[in-house]
Amino acid sequence: QDMTEKELLKMELDQLKKEVKNERQMISKTGKEIKEYIESMAGEDPLLKGVPEDKNPFKEKGGCTIS
Repeated sequence: QDMTEKELLKMELDQLKKEVKNERQMISKTGKEIKEYIESMAGEDPLLKGVPEDKNPFKEKGGCTIS
């Protein structure tokens, strides 16, 4: 941390100025929307349905045999 306390406080103030401009909404509304979105996208989620072997970048390319 090569920054002075004044510089750190200025950075924090700048960040708070950006955040205060964000529009806020009630969680009772947004929570329902998020749940609906997640449920609608569940069929395409690779964590839920898995990744096809031909598209899996982490599958083993080949084995090693020692004779």
